[in-house]
Amino acid sequence: MYNVKYVFAQLIAFLNRSKLNRIVTKYEGDRYVKHFTCWNQLLAMMFGQLCNRASLRDLITILEAHSSKCYHLGLGKNISKTNLAYANQNRDCRIFEEFAYYMIAEAREKRKTKIFDIGGNVYAFDSTTIDLCLAVFWWAKFRKRKGGIKVHTLYDIETQIPTFFHITTASVIDVKAMDVITYEQGSYYVFDRGYNDFKRLYKINTIEAYFVVRAKKNLQFKPIKWKRRLPKNVRSDATVELTGFYPGKYYPDNLRLVRFWDEDQAREFTFLTNNFSLTSLQVANLYKNRWQIELFFKWLKQHLKIKKFWGTSENAVKIQIYCAICAYCLVAILQHDMRLDRSTYEVLQILGVSLTDSTHLQDLFDKTKSQNFNVLTDRNGPNLFDF
Repeated sequence: MYNVKYVFAQLIAFLNRSKLNRIVTKYEGDRYVKHFTCWNQLLAMMFGQLCNRASLRDLITILEAHSSKCYHLGLGKNISKTNLAYANQNRDCRIFEEFAYYMIAEAREKRKTKIFDIGGNVYAFDSTTIDLCLAVFWWAKFRKRKGGIKVHTLYDIETQIPTFFHITTASVIDVKAMDVITYEQGSYYVFDRGYNDFKRLYKINTIEAYFVVRAKKNLQFKPIKWKRRLPKNVRSDATVELTGFYPGKYYPDNLRLVRFWDEDQAREFTFLTNNFSLTSLQVANLYKNRWQIELFFKWLKQHLKIKKFWGTSENAVKIQIYCAICAYCLVAILQHDMRLDRSTYEVLQILGVSLTDSTHLQDLFDKTKSQNFNVLTDRNGPNLFDF
């Protein structure tokens, strides 16, 4: 009689174990380890992410209840709270970071698409702050009585996959994270107005990449020339020269300033860009799609565990975030390879209660009918992967 593998065992078939083994060898992650390897650690952490466990103790309780299945789930043996906590605290987080970037590259390759068709990749850059208890996470001091970390993320708007993330304490200001981005020639980078640092923006210009940033209200500039016959809702489209002392010093070239009236919000937005070939509506549309990164942050915080951490050390926190990114990319790859006509929310809900079932993945999604949950129809809600 043919026995179907457990759902979680079928899921991990989408992971490249050989790649992880090469990374582990590079950092000697399994040195002196006999049973609970980095592979087992990654799977245990991803299992907790997918079934939405609230704490490390909660995760171990579930695994102990299914201890007879752990081997066939692919988790291995000897999974205890002590082993997992020790591994999260002491194993090099760069192992999981590098594997997360591998998963990101694979997910982006599978989800290639052209929404804007403007000749380059389109990225949004922003950060999200996660509050922490300073008494427990002493290394993440933010204010006098408050702790926190920031996850600075470069998000590919077209594939809806994060391509770069930089984890710092919350005390690090956002613009400093712009220094660690590897910019691509010909690509577009969209920023909110908190990133009006003209010295760093000029660096993007010098490598022949493009940016769109929302301008601040106190911007000082001198108009040079204007465009006429503007499309609807575009109030002005001008070439300008920065006149402030430091902006003019740090960005000596001309910029393009576009004023756009948003009818939905009944307010005006002012954008700066170094691209003079796009139409004014394309510039406004690029910034409008920056909202996708906000939905990504909201989705992560609602459906994966990056707000409540299973360890107190900086290393454990980073490993948990990297494993959450791996779980996110795994769902994206699963949706693509199985051609699932479902939202990410539905996929996670189905997987979360079925990880220890002996059901073929295709049957699992075919037998359950798609539901129109309120969270999916809310325009302000996290509708990732749903174009």
